Amino acid sequence: MKPLSLLHVDDDDDIRDVAAMSLELDPTIDLTSAASGEEALDLLSAGLRPDVILLDVMMPRLDGPGTLEGLRRIAGLEDTPVIFMTARTQGSEVQQWVRLGAVGVITKPFDPMTLAGQVRDVLSGA
Repeated sequence: MKPLSLLHVDDDDDIRDVAAMSLELDPTIDLTSAASGEEALDLLSAGLRPDVILLDVMMPRLDGPGTLEGLRRIAGLEDTPVIFMTARTQGSEVQQWVRLGAVGVITKPFDPMTLAGQVRDVLSGA
């Protein structure tokens, strides 16, 4: 499998921990985690250039859509794929996230055994 640099952003410690354990089952994933949209933007402004960003929609202060808007203003990140993670996956909501620029949506709660595969499937357009 192709190596994949991934930034996961979620304000919930437990979700970050489960996602980290899940994503690290795939030895080709190089994971960086951030506990907020602000922390993610700080990492990205400092030069982090992930292949994909897995981004929680609902976070305090700076939510997923706001974080996406901010990262699109950082040189070199204009086209970085972003996958939203959310429990809000009604058809109209998914369409809204895609209109904002997400390449896909992964539903919470997610299956820890398949999360890495889901990310790769979204990226491949499967």
